[in-house]
Amino acid sequence: MKISELNERALIEHIQGLLARPGIKTEVCAGEDDCAVLDMGGDDYLLSTTDMLHRETDFPPQMSGWQIGWMSAAVNLSDLASKGAKPLGILMAIGIPPDTELDFFDDIIKGMDDCAQISGTQVIGGDMDSHRELTITGTALGLVNKDLLIRRSGANPGDIVCVTGNLGTAGAALISLQKKIAVNKKILKALFEPFPRINEGMALVKTRAITSMMDISDGLALSLHDIAKASSVGFKIYEDKLPVLGDVKKQLKDDELTEAVVFMGGDFELLFTVRADMINEAGKACRFSVIGEVIKEGILIERSDGIEKLECRGFEHFS
Repeated sequence: MKISELNERALIEHIQGLLARPGIKTEVCAGEDDCAVLDMGGDDYLLSTTDMLHRETDFPPQMSGWQIGWMSAAVNLSDLASKGAKPLGILMAIGIPPDTELDFFDDIIKGMDDCAQISGTQVIGGDMDSHRELTITGTALGLVNKDLLIRRSGANPGDIVCVTGNLGTAGAALISLQKKIAVNKKILKALFEPFPRINEGMALVKTRAITSMMDISDGLALSLHDIAKASSVGFKIYEDKLPVLGDVKKQLKDDELTEAVVFMGGDFELLFTVRADMINEAGKACRFSVIGEVIKEGILIERSDGIEKLECRGFEHFS
């Protein structure tokens, strides 16, 4: 079997089966959640997450050096946000082609630093070497109180399904770039400068109303399937309640809009479930949209012409 025959999540499960963890106490293992969670003693868990990005795969040619640096930090910080964690710092390893202009490289570093600072943390170290293709791997560390840790596995039937921000904006930008049609700066910014919801994540978990949470950088549908699998539940989502910018609706055709909003990745928003009797309490933490409910089984979306199953599809490497 070749790696290309597996999707990203199947390959992660395969790796888990190969790894031994003697003497290491982990609350959450790689592949089962957005972060690894380590019990180091005391009142807090230490959280760790890592992401690798490549010039050809992850950075459209229209991106500036600053935007590349920003995104490289944001993808890691978004994982911490999904756990309600306070960032401690980011380590960045950079493989850089030797003929890269120094000014461009400087912009990458400044973008990383700006994203870290706006999230209340900083770049604390890393590594660098010569590489044929620009490759950046970030590792973010964070802390969360043990009583406030939120997993993907806590959703229960009757809970309310919510998301922060808007959906499909990054997807609209990517579709427009691929079609080489004009797109406004606000839509492009969602793709090139995703904003990690650190403050929202920390505020939400403190309400103790949240039962499960993850970020949806790989797409809404795939994230719903991930939480459903971890929590052994189903979802019913209402298409007319999905928050979408008016400019995005104008930018895309109907079939493209569904693809961008439901299946495409790039929106670094938080998907979470809330106890029905505590939805008002959760509303005090931040702004969000109610998009559905947790049910016993099945992952469904209600559209104007009826209810249908929501397929398990989104952004995955190797697929």
